[in-house]
Amino acid sequence: MPALKKITLSVISAALLSSLALTPASAADKDKSDDKQPKPPSTMSSLGGEQLAKAGPQVNLGAGAPVLPKKLSGRSWIVADAESGDVLAAHNAHWRLPPASTLKMLFADTVLPALQPTTLTHTVQDSDLAGVGEGSSLVGVKEDHTYTVHDLWLGVFLRSGNDAVHVLSEMYGGIPKTVTAMQKHAEELQALDTTVVSPDGYDAPGQVSSAYDLTLIARSGMQKKDFREYAATASADFPGEKKKGKRESFEIQNTNRLITGDIGVDPYQGIAGVKNGYTTHAGSTFTGVAERGGRVLLVTVMNPSAEESHAVYKEAAHLLDWGFAASGKVRPVGQLVPPKSVATGNANGGKGAQPAAGADQGSAGQAKATHASATQDSGGVGVALGIVAGVLVVLAAGVFLVNRRWPVPGLSRRPPRD
Repeated sequence: MPALKKITLSVISAALLSSLALTPASAADKDKSDDKQPKPPSTMSSLGGEQLAKAGPQVNLGAGAPVLPKKLSGRSWIVADAESGDVLAAHNAHWRLPPASTLKMLFADTVLPALQPTTLTHTVQDSDLAGVGEGSSLVGVKEDHTYTVHDLWLGVFLRSGNDAVHVLSEMYGGIPKTVTAMQKHAEELQALDTTVVSPDGYDAPGQVSSAYDLTLIARSGMQKKDFREYAATASADFPGEKKKGKRESFEIQNTNRLITGDIGVDPYQGIAGVKNGYTTHAGSTFTGVAERGGRVLLVTVMNPSAEESHAVYKEAAHLLDWGFAASGKVRPVGQLVPPKSVATGNANGGKGAQPAAGADQGSAGQAKATHASATQDSGGVGVALGIVAGVLVVLAAGVFLVNRRWPVPGLSRRPPRD
């Protein structure tokens, strides 16, 4: 019996020692795992303000200002006033990260002026879809089928369809020409963290943007009536295949869950766009615009935690709530800069993207182009006007960005010019 007790005690002691020995090792493994998490670069751009070059959360709270939301996991985010350009708070704003489909905002802002949503049609060829990446998000464009430009833009904005992006790119002059035009437009907007490799945001080596840049791009896009209406559209009918001589259609819904809602995500009151994205390399990305009490805010969140469902929408909503509550109670940490041509005094600089060289329509044609989508039977734009009725009273008139386009210090509060 004493021998048995000794054996038992020895076994227990060994187990305890083993447990104690494993505990530090587990902690070390955790620390090692944390070390593998990407860190923001030690040096980032200071465009828009020196504070935006710093890593970590940046906010200057004043009297009565609410503290930032807790448990924000996004690697990079920004909250800004769409009209004044004031950056209310930011976190690693200039960290260059893969943008996923939020890059489609730059695609639309670049190409929309040249490919207006009129009755222009295009019959899709096999070559139009040849470069669509494996596993891409698709709206369902089919070879040998004809689509209007309006149909294709619905596919881009609502379903984030890479197939629609590639067809529009071919109509614009080809993928290389489109990428070059997008890069040139990014530089005009001073979105200097952005490198364009693919027009649809599909993962590609070297393709990056930043929360700061995506916010600049969204601000530019929202100055275009067509862009605003597509970005706010909740659902629409999209042409399907021909069967028994008749073209069928099917409903598509916006993948922006702050517009349509989903399990665990409520539609955000006052939301009016803009674009969400996801790839394996980028994680989830999102840029949104919302109005409340006459104030319009922009928010961008890049690559939040993948452990929580719809984290990118939840964190964007929390940041918007904070921004509306904090407006007027915080000192800006920086500014959204105007386009380069505006900063240098070019009178045409505030008019948004111009058609690329060789595009079908010049700037004069752009100014005269009319938006025909409201008269077509997609139901998309009409739905948008109902979904965000209050917000589009402001947005459709273009008051907050068009009449006070690209505010600059000392001029932002002057009466708008005709």
